[in-house]
Amino acid sequence: MGASQSKPEQDPSKVFYNQTPIQFAHDLVNHLSDNLDSSDIPPQRQSNLDDHIRQRIQAELARMREEEEAVHMQIENALARENLDRERDKSEATNTMEKTVKSSAVLFSDMVQVKGNIDRFGSRHDFVELPLLQAKSGAVADCYRVNPTTTLDCWKQVSEFRNAVHQVEQKYINSLR
Repeated sequence: MGASQSKPEQDPSKVFYNQTPIQFAHDLVNHLSDNLDSSDIPPQRQSNLDDHIRQRIQAELARMREEEEAVHMQIENALARENLDRERDKSEATNTMEKTVKSSAVLFSDMVQVKGNIDRFGSRHDFVELPLLQAKSGAVADCYRVNPTTTLDCWKQVSEFRNAVHQVEQKYINSLR
């Protein structure tokens, strides 16, 4: 009831006829057909274009990294020169008052030289006292083995070992001076 009235009757489709004909210029039709054909890029060409663009991006990225590194090096060099100039100015100002002030570059070179001397001395220096230290160390170990429950009885051997180590350290320090 009433269902048929709420449904519009379905006509196939309505066609309107224009009384004046519509015409397009041939140039417009050709231009539109050319644009339609040109939107399809072959996959091989698209792949080549993508590769070319990727290569150019990589080249530009590498160039920018090189520029960044060059700028970084220039900044480091400028800061180093500025620090040396500042230290030199401070050193010249204080050298008029006291002659013992040195720049960090001079102190660093002195430190490297002292380290080299210590390494050279340590490598060729054979401890004459090493057998003495080994004997004292062995005496302490033997005492601990003999007295496993009363290790305080080994105080004399431990004291002798400590004294021997102290003497060797003092001789080594005095030899560096």
